[in-house]
Amino acid sequence: SSGVMNMSEHLSCPLGFGHYNAVDICILETVVIVLLTFLIIAGNLTVIFVFHCAPLLHHYTTSYFIQTMAYADLFVGVSCLVPTLSLLHYSTGVHESLTCQVFGYIISVLKSVSMACLACISVDRYLAITKPLSYNQLVTPCRLRICISLIWIYSCLIFLPSFFGWGKPGYHGDIFEWCATSWLTNAYFTGFIVCLLYAPAAFVICFTYFHIFKICRQHTKEISDRRARFPNHEGDAAGETGHSPDRRYAMVLFRITSVFYVLWLPYIMYFLLESSRVLENPALSFLTTWLAISNSFCNCVIYSLSNSVFRLGLRRLSETICSSCMCSKDRDVRDPKPRKRANSCSI
Repeated sequence: SSGVMNMSEHLSCPLGFGHYNAVDICILETVVIVLLTFLIIAGNLTVIFVFHCAPLLHHYTTSYFIQTMAYADLFVGVSCLVPTLSLLHYSTGVHESLTCQVFGYIISVLKSVSMACLACISVDRYLAITKPLSYNQLVTPCRLRICISLIWIYSCLIFLPSFFGWGKPGYHGDIFEWCATSWLTNAYFTGFIVCLLYAPAAFVICFTYFHIFKICRQHTKEISDRRARFPNHEGDAAGETGHSPDRRYAMVLFRITSVFYVLWLPYIMYFLLESSRVLENPALSFLTTWLAISNSFCNCVIYSLSNSVFRLGLRRLSETICSSCMCSKDRDVRDPKPRKRANSCSI
């Protein structure tokens, strides 16, 4: 308890409103952050292993972007070890200003990568449905790698002005006191981020998915009309299977995108309000921040529940791990290691 009291003196506990419950609130925050850190790292490691072990998932070009999102979310979990270790054991030698700036910058860059990948995924699915004949010539592995490299470069550059004193990159729910009191948001920098990142990504996603589902609905209607006119026509099944997998896969990606913006919308709204000095609430800041960061784990859950190929790869990976464990146990039972005597000579 003395360690927790020492921790509460140096760290900012956004949910602590009174002196008597400050320690309990810090413990609650620590539990939330530690749990999210563990879930994010474990979930995204599972996604990465499944993608490497399931060849069928590589048939989709969007697997490049999904793996990039998984690595970015994994780095989010690794970055969350900084506040986790800081809450569990405070080190007086840590420079709060540098730690806050680096941690806030890294988290903002990684979530920018996820947001840009979601926008690129929507564009990829839009091209797959609107231009199926020329899709393979438009979307090549080389162009995908270049696009992913540009996403990382753009995300690193857009938040770089925060190091030169122009506002805060958008990280709230501050762990260190310096982040909450000395590092303030700037309305102009917030507008800069919204105009160059949040708004374009949201517009691209809304535009592409609106047209994707519009085209899929028209195609479904045409198939229904054709079946009504020609009940025994064999070409309907072939025409339906050409777009049905694309529509189902688009639905999976649309769920991931929807959950992303549902979890991030409160954070973005609070970011705008705090930058305009309209609202400043430490508890609301903490909740919106870690609600947004929890999206790094939600992507794993949605993809594992929605994609049948991913579930198959996950099951095969689990069976492989279990079978290897069973084989090692059987080998130990069949060939037990001889016990060495105290004074025996090994040849």
